[in-house]
Amino acid sequence: MRKPLLRGVTSGRGSFSQDSPKKEDDADLNRKSGTGVIENGFVPEAFSPGPIRNRQKLIVSFLRYSSLVIVVLALTGSFWWTLSLTSVSSHKPFRGYRRLQEQLVSELYEIGDLSLALSKSRELEFCSEEFENHVPCFNISENLALGFSDGKEYSRHCEHLTKQNCLLLPPVNYRIPLRWPTGKDVIWLANVKITAQEVLSSGSLTKRMMMLDEDQVSFRSMSNTFGVEDYSHQIAEIIGLRNVSHFAQTGVRTILDIECGFGSFGAHLYSHQLLTMCLANYEASGSQVQLTLERGLPAMIGSFSTKQLPFPSLSFDMIHCARCHVEWEKKDGIHLVEADRLLRPGGYFVWTDPVMNSQRSPRKKDSRKKWNVVRLLAENLCWEMLPQQDETVVWKKTSKKSCYAARKTASPALCSKDRDFETLYYRNLQPCIGGSNSRRWIPIENRRKWPDQGQLNSTELLMHAGLASDELSVDTVYWHNAVTNYWSLLSPLVFSDHPKRPGEEDPSPPYNMMRNVMDMNAQFGGLNDALLRTGKSVWVMNVIPAKGTNTLPLIFDRGFLGVLHDWCEPFPTYPRTYDLVHAQGLLSLEFTDKPRCQMMDLFVEMDRILRPEGWVILKDTIHLIELARSIVTHFKWEARIVEIESSSDERLLICQKPFLKQQSS
Repeated sequence: MRKPLLRGVTSGRGSFSQDSPKKEDDADLNRKSGTGVIENGFVPEAFSPGPIRNRQKLIVSFLRYSSLVIVVLALTGSFWWTLSLTSVSSHKPFRGYRRLQEQLVSELYEIGDLSLALSKSRELEFCSEEFENHVPCFNISENLALGFSDGKEYSRHCEHLTKQNCLLLPPVNYRIPLRWPTGKDVIWLANVKITAQEVLSSGSLTKRMMMLDEDQVSFRSMSNTFGVEDYSHQIAEIIGLRNVSHFAQTGVRTILDIECGFGSFGAHLYSHQLLTMCLANYEASGSQVQLTLERGLPAMIGSFSTKQLPFPSLSFDMIHCARCHVEWEKKDGIHLVEADRLLRPGGYFVWTDPVMNSQRSPRKKDSRKKWNVVRLLAENLCWEMLPQQDETVVWKKTSKKSCYAARKTASPALCSKDRDFETLYYRNLQPCIGGSNSRRWIPIENRRKWPDQGQLNSTELLMHAGLASDELSVDTVYWHNAVTNYWSLLSPLVFSDHPKRPGEEDPSPPYNMMRNVMDMNAQFGGLNDALLRTGKSVWVMNVIPAKGTNTLPLIFDRGFLGVLHDWCEPFPTYPRTYDLVHAQGLLSLEFTDKPRCQMMDLFVEMDRILRPEGWVILKDTIHLIELARSIVTHFKWEARIVEIESSSDERLLICQKPFLKQQSS
């Protein structure tokens, strides 16, 4: 049986209870039958005058209520005094007061029964079954009803968001995902919203490699005709490489896979230290993003519609589109211009589509027209087309800015400096070429190769204003120690708490089921770097809050993945997609200076994206951690506060989401 973490309060200490009646030592007092006195010392009702008895009851009631009022006033005064002490500057702390304050806070939370009863009465209700796979801000039918069309119905629309303050239950037959790397090739059918017919009928290049086996879906790297390995090898040959393992030598590390199928292309490339982000539209059933995340691979909901994607300019070394449904030739090629913004100098754009064969077929006039439009647009973007093979064509983006001045036509034009930003949050698509004004314009072949890329040198850091090399070095050491401490805290708990599967032995180190990790306030990507350096088999979604300093370009330059996001809005992912959610300083950032939303909303979103038995690690100031601890009691989470250092004004809050099963109807 699992050992539950401390759930908000300490049991057994400080609970309120009524004292048992005190027995008199003098036996004569208990046996004065002549006066009618019985053992409790009061006169029996038959001999007790009415006014005297009423007066006694009134006195007892008054004493009880007075005691309760005194306790409540004392707790209220102590609590506000505690908060006032917490606000003392960390630069000039009053050590004695801090010790007294910490003891007081501990005693306040151990009072227990009163606050626990109050919190239990406020536990959030469960959402109805229709919200089982709910993704806020993405409701196609509602968007159509609101008048959105021409691709806008697939975009995120948070301005019409209706908040659902309830807890999502997993599907009836949900099971904990298999450990990595087994989970990359086999997932439980009940964990995702996809029908057996959708599995059997999937026929695109990257979808066709699925097999349905009773309650499991398995993914094969090979099909009967043409597999992912063959396809990847073909791309390598077009580029001029012997095989996929040489991608890293050309400077390829991060890849954006548009409409990735179910992630098979990225799964294959992962074994060659290539990091692929799957990007696809929201789908109510048979979701590419949901299945890819279930396999333990990077993915998020997004679309080439009317808004720029929340990635910096010059972020990806390769963009891949295999029979994706983006209409590159429409709207004056504005979607292809957006792809160019995201692509680093010298990067590759891979397009696989039957339209390539239209050149040989005079009957396919529409396809031939589409091909000619895209080919001309690519040429105007200064992309060099490499030799074509079958349905696949690869373009290489120019490494020289001088190419733009030498074009036959100046359309599309270069963005002016006042329109060429590193990252803006879902800004309207721009019809101009972005990134040319960036200090980060460095061809991929001139960048340091992975894994050296993860630790930028002083020259590379000059591209990122205000950051010194020693600052990044200190950050690296800090996060290495932090991850070591995190794992020492989590490993025994995960190891001892996790139910064993039939026929399985104890898991080998690091004793975890963690694969998908989200850092909600990633800063320099230090957590990501430390997890990889310590050999953890995880990938990290590095999220940079829109309210804070934009360090996302730095994260991509280190060879990691990330996204810009406003945490007052839901994250573009499906429910139950992350094993660990981490946030350092996020509560201070979002809720100390003019907060735009409630902390409860943030925790509702964390609960939505967290898998059953998933973990939350928060680090922040004492009073915010205590506040967060009181909030998580509404979520049925198990939680405990960990003191980092006795002299520190910060604490860790470690929580685990329980596996609450839905009853079959």
